[in-house]
Amino acid sequence: MSVVVERGPRTLEHPLPPGMRDLLPEEAAGRRDLARSVLERFALHGYRLVTPPAFELAAVLERGLKGDTTTLDDVIRFIEPESGEVAVLRPDVTPQIARIVATRLHDHPPPFRLAYEGTVLRRRASRAKKHRQIPQVGVELCGVAGAEGDLELLRLTFDVLRHGAGLERFTIDLSDAGIVRELLADLPSAQSLALSSALARKDEPALTELSAAVPGGDRIRALARLHGGRAAILEAIVLLDGTRAEAPARRLLALFDAASAIGLGPWLSVDPGEVRGLAYYTGTTFSVYAEGPGEPIGGGGRYDDLLARYGAPLPAVGLALDLDALAWALRVEQPRSGATSGVVVVGAHDDPRLAALRAVGIPAVAIDDAARAHAYARAWGFALVCEREQSADDVTRVLRGTP
Repeated sequence: MSVVVERGPRTLEHPLPPGMRDLLPEEAAGRRDLARSVLERFALHGYRLVTPPAFELAAVLERGLKGDTTTLDDVIRFIEPESGEVAVLRPDVTPQIARIVATRLHDHPPPFRLAYEGTVLRRRASRAKKHRQIPQVGVELCGVAGAEGDLELLRLTFDVLRHGAGLERFTIDLSDAGIVRELLADLPSAQSLALSSALARKDEPALTELSAAVPGGDRIRALARLHGGRAAILEAIVLLDGTRAEAPARRLLALFDAASAIGLGPWLSVDPGEVRGLAYYTGTTFSVYAEGPGEPIGGGGRYDDLLARYGAPLPAVGLALDLDALAWALRVEQPRSGATSGVVVVGAHDDPRLAALRAVGIPAVAIDDAARAHAYARAWGFALVCEREQSADDVTRVLRGTP
């Protein structure tokens, strides 16, 4: 029996559109397994799977993204040939879930616990992302207000990452969209947008320049430097004392304390000056970080006004996980060889060892030549080659590490 060494890199001979990519068998199988594990964990918490379409009429989806100029600029639009209407490839699944709740599920009693899997597509990549197609799994909890819903989502996020995906080391970074929104509420929209963008980048030179003539500009600059644990929220409350932003800062403190009380404290951090990319957030927001990707592996927040745009006014909070970023974090935390499963049997296609291996869940194929069997295993990522004299039981023991 032979252990197969990891094969060399492949090259792409024909170009793809910018930001698009193929998934080869091993990566496709890994993503499929990861998505299945996460979705199964969502289901254990009562979240039911829905599958929205890959594109929607622009007028419908953009209703949910109204006011979010950054995301709307990223939307890929086209003319739907049958209706002649402008359609868009979805840049975000949450407005689709809001539409489904308001229409297809309008006769169901709340709360709505819905899960999804799908790819979102955006015209431009972020500074960190190389790809415009972002595979996601996520949930939306519609009909549970305030801290009760926020805590359910934080508890779910922890459970899914730890017990569904198997990730050990990660941080859930909390904020509240109301802090920056209230702090900038009295500024002209263009000035507010510029300052929000600089805060999102933590660009202190730009913040210094933009806030120089703004009343309370020193608060804005100080807010950008606050990050850490509970002490950072206390500093933010002192900094924002007497402003409308003090109330959401105190709300953030209450959530941090409640989440710590249920055991999440070691995995929490706070960023009172965080500005999430989607404008529909109204309260709690959070991003999940882990070693490797250099960007969030997921995140979400509260969007209590979004469903009203579709005629179903309900409080709501959601979570989306980036499967590529999550897989990257898992590879960093749990390095493994590319060839981890499957057997090439040296024998005929009716070799009884094939059925015996498949019966215990081990992928197996047959090639009636030892040299070609080894070459095939290297090329396609099979872990072992089972020679003619070896039994299916021999292979099973090796793969499972049993004597």
